[in-house]
Amino acid sequence: MTDAALPPLIQQMLQPEFYPHVVEAPVQLYQTHCSYVLLTGPYAYKLKKPVNFGFLDYSTLEKRQHFLQEELRLNQRTAAPLYQQVLAISQAGDRYQFAETEPAAEYVLQMKQFPKGCLFSEQFESGQLDASVMRQLAAVVAEFHTKTWVDDHVRSYGQVAQIRKAFDENYQQTLHYIGGPQTQAQFDTTKAFSDRFFDTKADLFAARLAADKIRECHGDLHLGNLCRWDNQLFLFDCIEFNEPFRFVDTMYDIAFLVMDLDARGRQDLGTAFLNAYAEMSGDWEGLQVLPLYLSRQAYVRAKVTSFLLDDPAIDSDRRQQAFDQAAAYYQLAHAYAQPAQQGELLLLSGLSGSGKSTLGRTIAERQRAIILRSDAVRKHLAGISLLERGGPEIYSPEMSDRTYGRLLYLGLGLAQAGYRVILDAKYDRQAYRGAALTAAQAQQIPIQILHCQASEETLRQRLQARQGDIADATADLLAQQLTAWQDFSEDEQGFVRAIATEKPLTQQLDALGF
Repeated sequence: MTDAALPPLIQQMLQPEFYPHVVEAPVQLYQTHCSYVLLTGPYAYKLKKPVNFGFLDYSTLEKRQHFLQEELRLNQRTAAPLYQQVLAISQAGDRYQFAETEPAAEYVLQMKQFPKGCLFSEQFESGQLDASVMRQLAAVVAEFHTKTWVDDHVRSYGQVAQIRKAFDENYQQTLHYIGGPQTQAQFDTTKAFSDRFFDTKADLFAARLAADKIRECHGDLHLGNLCRWDNQLFLFDCIEFNEPFRFVDTMYDIAFLVMDLDARGRQDLGTAFLNAYAEMSGDWEGLQVLPLYLSRQAYVRAKVTSFLLDDPAIDSDRRQQAFDQAAAYYQLAHAYAQPAQQGELLLLSGLSGSGKSTLGRTIAERQRAIILRSDAVRKHLAGISLLERGGPEIYSPEMSDRTYGRLLYLGLGLAQAGYRVILDAKYDRQAYRGAALTAAQAQQIPIQILHCQASEETLRQRLQARQGDIADATADLLAQQLTAWQDFSEDEQGFVRAIATEKPLTQQLDALGF
């Protein structure tokens, strides 16, 4: 039994006999506002709907063929084993079939169908996603971004006028949903936020261009477009239909996934991904544009979901579900558009092995704090891989001064943007601590020092057991660190909070308001 509201081709593709290969019946159909996807067991087949939303135009056969070819090409960057070929479908009378020659009545993209349960969205629901998986994903995305295409044409999409055009189109295309899934107040506040961001932060957009952060990205990086299969992570179903949605700031990609996790109530997982990505890419400055893109991504999701309300093929239950989902996304976009909170600096001080990084991650995932680890900052300054062991030259006094200077510069900038920022370093010298205290007070940024403490025996055991981390410190350096440690001065004491990392952290953090 097929749905008579579906096009005849889709009705026929729901029949197992349509395919020249074995099919796991029944064929399953999934729809979005712009496509049909049919799952047959061995393969998934994707067809474009003949629609024109302005930002997306599949209205002619030639355009659908072109964009399917583009989808194949672009997704082979990050999911080559999944994407097979574009096939033609011919028509004879009222019957359709796969064809090797033209003319074609329609085109379809053939993909390998991965098993059920591989999607990140499915693994989220089953509780299989944790901070460790999100850090693995961050590594994949960071590597992808280093290899994505960039040229003058791509860069042109990083101009404020070009970025703003896409935002304005979003607002224009959702005007008739005001009074439905979106309120007038939400619309006004969200639009005012992005308008103000563009009007006041031209230098920030210029810096993103100068740093070559406008690239040919994925453009639709949410849990439903990620899968884990055969011990590999794949990013698939990227944006192929609209250059302004693909030629974007790398933080645009990051924002979509963070927003998706926020929408699902797992800010901790989004924070784990965000911190890992920033550390691996070294793009901590990019976090200053993140609020804008978080709001946009929630708004885009609201808009796309709203389009389903206008689709006559959608049944009443799905329509109500779409309404509720769109309303939630409009509300989230509005929440991101609120004024930034007061930023804060947290200095994690302590010897190697004292538990600073564990403490930092715990606080960050509780409260969306940004972690800046001196080990990562130092290696980015030195131009070496984070997992590469650094030589003596990157631990010279001069390099340490540069590292702590860069650490503080980044921390102050992010705190001014409203982030709680964790500076994870030994901070064993009064000079480094004093510089941070003086600068924070001068800029009226609240600051605390969390002194991580553990016995010498525990420090040694932790350092001996350490593996797979970017930190280079080993147990044989412990005696030297103990000798070099400078105690907190009387002026510093008022900012220091002791954390006994050999004891459970939860109660201690609760007591300190973290």
